[in-house]
Amino acid sequence: MGSSNAGRAFIGSFTSAGGLGITAVAVDRDTGALTVLARTDAVADPSFLVTGHAPGTGDAMLYAVSETPDGASAAFAVTGDDAPRLIGEIRPVDGGSPTHLCLAAGHLLTANYGSGSVTALPVRPDGSLGPAASQLRHEGGGPDAGRQAEPHAHQVLADPTGRWVLSVDLGTDSVRVCALDPATGELRLHTETALRPGTGPRHLAFHPSGGHVYILNELEPTLTVCRWDSAEGRLDPVGETPVLPFDAEDAGTEGGTRTYPSEVVVSHHGRFLWTANRGHDSISVLTLDETAEKPVLAATVGCGGHWPRDLTLDPGGQWLYAANERSGNVSWFAVDAETGIPAHTGSLDAPAASCVVFA
Repeated sequence: MGSSNAGRAFIGSFTSAGGLGITAVAVDRDTGALTVLARTDAVADPSFLVTGHAPGTGDAMLYAVSETPDGASAAFAVTGDDAPRLIGEIRPVDGGSPTHLCLAAGHLLTANYGSGSVTALPVRPDGSLGPAASQLRHEGGGPDAGRQAEPHAHQVLADPTGRWVLSVDLGTDSVRVCALDPATGELRLHTETALRPGTGPRHLAFHPSGGHVYILNELEPTLTVCRWDSAEGRLDPVGETPVLPFDAEDAGTEGGTRTYPSEVVVSHHGRFLWTANRGHDSISVLTLDETAEKPVLAATVGCGGHWPRDLTLDPGGQWLYAANERSGNVSWFAVDAETGIPAHTGSLDAPAASCVVFA
């Protein structure tokens, strides 16, 4: 990088909606500003990204889902200010419309929304991907006939210990805890935690202590708080909190506009939690007490655009980034250290932006 205060991040976008694929950007750590470095459209609709390292070399890597009906994933080498370089084959995930991915136990896992499944692909020593090793299919549905007629795996994430993998299913109103065999890539269902019917869980985030999980619901603007027992691999719901200042029973509507929350982020010190809210086009700020079990809605601020699909905190915890899909921009916010309230500071054009991840 050209400056000692510059980091690197990557923006994913929907190429089918005019997005430019994966954009590498420089991050000014002093101002939060993003500057475009290079782009690649080597994979279609790279809607979600994750960074990592090649197991054999330690080289920096970037992985992407291809959120297409057939579903695929791809591995990219990242070097300096150059565009991410595709390595190996673009691999089918044997599932439709993958929306999320994570690295765990030597494998890349994808959450396949269209087919309601999670796929494990081995990561080779050079960082490239092997063919799919296993797939775990979800079963069930929910009361919302339009959105919950079948399973819709929306996120897959390893717990902080690396022992368990959690998959969030919007269609079945549940979170599944799975074990992953590092030798074979086999996914085995351990437990399934049922949430309130019709809430439509989308994404979750762990408290930095590792003892609590916050599940953001898409079909209602609420947050489900759970205790997490990593020894037993057990998730226990303990309460719900609204993430917007109007009645969740009104199907998440305000003034006739329905809200679809998209992403939840917890501060590094565990005092604040933020959610991105599509439709309401806002970022909500919730405070957390010492118990970590009683989030309190403190404020909402504009997201700096329209339809915030993703929300990301920088590694230093000072800047919050919203990927605004329909307005085609990524906005950044300075986080007040005392209140957690983000102040809009700047924006970068990014057509059909869907996520931001840091190197």
